[in-house]
Amino acid sequence: MFKIGEFSKLTQVSIRMLRYYDETGLLKPAQIGQFTGYRLYSVEQIHTLHKIIFLRDTGFNVSEIAVALSNWDNTFITKQLKNKRQEIESIINREQQRLAKIDIAINDIMEEKISMNYNVSLKSIPSYQVLSLRKIIPNYFSEGMLWEELFNFIKEENIDIPKNSSDFAIYHDVEYKDADVDVEVCVVVNRMGESKKGFTFRETEKVETMACAMVYGPFENIGPAYETFAHWLMQHNQYKMTGQNRQICHRGPWNEKEPDKYLTEIQIPVEK
Repeated sequence: MFKIGEFSKLTQVSIRMLRYYDETGLLKPAQIGQFTGYRLYSVEQIHTLHKIIFLRDTGFNVSEIAVALSNWDNTFITKQLKNKRQEIESIINREQQRLAKIDIAINDIMEEKISMNYNVSLKSIPSYQVLSLRKIIPNYFSEGMLWEELFNFIKEENIDIPKNSSDFAIYHDVEYKDADVDVEVCVVVNRMGESKKGFTFRETEKVETMACAMVYGPFENIGPAYETFAHWLMQHNQYKMTGQNRQICHRGPWNEKEPDKYLTEIQIPVEK
């Protein structure tokens, strides 16, 4: 048996960490001296300690390490490592997105473009006959899969769509959400048909007053457009927001190769 100081030297792990592993239950001393109260460790525990350090250094937390140690076999550990790899890859992807945003912000500051201004106009939106698909989707970036489903259905059912038909998305949540968003995508049709398979023919609501702004460039520019709406509402405090926001992508990935040439219309219903 080795005292904690001796075990620390032999394993190159600090006494502080050995005490921490004791407190968390990951590596209890093999014995506690009956009269001295010293923590005593066995040579067999070195292998367990190496497992703990390996898992810690690959991103496992205390509870995950405890589960791994109690279920240690090649199949289980391989599965846990693959899961951890996917988790780390997701974190790296999020951090890379943050780095990209920082780079964009730096460039914008250098070019004095950090403050974008959008013109807000008011117009009346009529009721439309539409074919729509409404679902809860993981996030706003997943909207594309709804459009793909809708246009595949239109093609399969040979549905009559007007030339240069309008299409738009309606956001039914009363607040911005990070996940599980309620989105409806709509395409204007010449005539109503039979609703089926989750695809619905309906008439959209007429909106007497819609505040609209055209957003040029990549979808990242949409966020600042909403800030413009906030300033506009402060300056025109006779209006308040009501109903569901809409979004029309006039030019996007399907008909424009360069993101700088995208054109998105943001629509927010307002009333006095």
